[in-house]
This record gives sequence, C-alpha cells and structure tokens, in this order.
Amino acid sequence: MPNSSPVTPDAPSSIGTPLLTQQWLDLAFLHWAVEPDVVAGLLPHGTVPDTHDGMTYVGLVAFRMHRVGWLGLPGVPYLGTFPETNVRLYSVDAHGRRGVVFRSMDASRLIPVVMGRVGFRLPYLWSRMAVRRAGDTVTYTSARRWPGPRGARSRITVRTGEPITEPTDLEHFLTARWGMHNAFFGGPTAAGYLPNHHPRWPLHRAELLECEEDLIAAAGLPAPTTEPVSVLCSPGVPVRLGRPARPAGIPTP
Repeated sequence: MPNSSPVTPDAPSSIGTPLLTQQWLDLAFLHWAVEPDVVAGLLPHGTVPDTHDGMTYVGLVAFRMHRVGWLGLPGVPYLGTFPETNVRLYSVDAHGRRGVVFRSMDASRLIPVVMGRVGFRLPYLWSRMAVRRAGDTVTYTSARRWPGPRGARSRITVRTGEPITEPTDLEHFLTARWGMHNAFFGGPTAAGYLPNHHPRWPLHRAELLECEEDLIAAAGLPAPTTEPVSVLCSPGVPVRLGRPARPAGIPTP
C-alpha cells in the first residue's frame, strides 16, 4: 500500500456543498490498544488497520448528535437530535486516506437509524439512550432495542479535566479523523470513503469514573480486560460531511 497521508489536526480539504451538516456535542472518547491482526478481518475490503507505533485502537465514543441537516438545509431539531454511541476502528486505504470504520452505531431515534442503515449501509442500531450532565461529570447510557443483539448496553461516566493545549501524537491520531470507510455501494468491492470537515477539536483530559459496557463484544471484538489507554472529552464541533467517494474501478453513474 502507498504511504498513508499525514495525521493533521486540521481538515486537509474543505467541503463546498455538504451532503449533511450536524453538530457533535458533549463527546467522550475511550480507546483501547489492540494488535492490528485482531481487527484486520473486521475492516472493509481495500482497507487495513491504521497504526500508531505498531498498535491500532478500538474506540468507544459517546456523544450528542445535534440538528442533522441535508444539503445545506437547516438542521432538524427533533429527528436530527439524539444521543449516539459508536464502536469504531482505525483504517487506511490504498490511496493512503486515513479514516474510521464503524462496527456499531447506537442511536435513540428510529427514523435516522433506518435511514442510516438503508441509505448508507451503516451499522446503526436503535437503542434507549440518555446523556446527563451534573456539574463537571457526564453520564451516557444506552440499552439496545433493535436489531440486536438486543439488550447490549453501556453506562459511561466521565469527569471533565483541564483543556489540552498541545495534544500528543496519539491524541491527534485518535481524534483527527477526516473521513470514514464503508461499503456504501454494496457488493464485494473496496470500501468507499466519506470525508468530513470540522474545526480543530477542543480537547480536554477526562477521568473515567464508570464504564460498564458490552457494546465492544457485541460488535465482534474482544471485550476489554484493562482500563482504556486514552480518555478524552470535548464540548464538540460543527461538522460538514461530503459525498461518499467511489473506490477505484467502480464507475460513477
């Protein structure tokens, strides 16, 4: 594979006319280091695990999705606003594009879940969820409804710490992700790539007070047996998503 593009804290390119706009708010980033061979078979065709110092990572990211909008239209206040918790992996493709691969995406609104599954072939799952703030702590809860495994759940509580003025190389690697890989177009083809653009992350250190979850195991990954190697939080960013780019060799209609 060619050399990977550099990890940059700022988006490498702008998105003129976004397919989707949204805000990601009140985020908690939890990450565990794993050997690349553990996750390689779970990535879409045409991608391999992206690594930092020889290791790749499993991420559990909880947040509030806020006011999703289509094609530059104003964001939807109810259907476009909901808690979400993702299990994600880190990928790079034959073009050197770094991204994430979602293994599960729990969300509390059924219509966006169905649209994400049907329209984008993303692993959205309908769950009962809540995000509750008390002072400097935030608790995220989820319990899966459909399609399953029914009852998979999580409860995460973090305490926000000091702002990070100079993120480490690993913190940039885990958060500065400017696209996702997914088999958007169906069939046994290489993964497409959907770019995103947002301001540089405002990151904070965070203390993990509670983490009871089985979402990672439900996503086909080994359940963590240690504390996460990185715990971060962020108040959030406004986001613009571009259109999925077809992999090489697939003609555009």
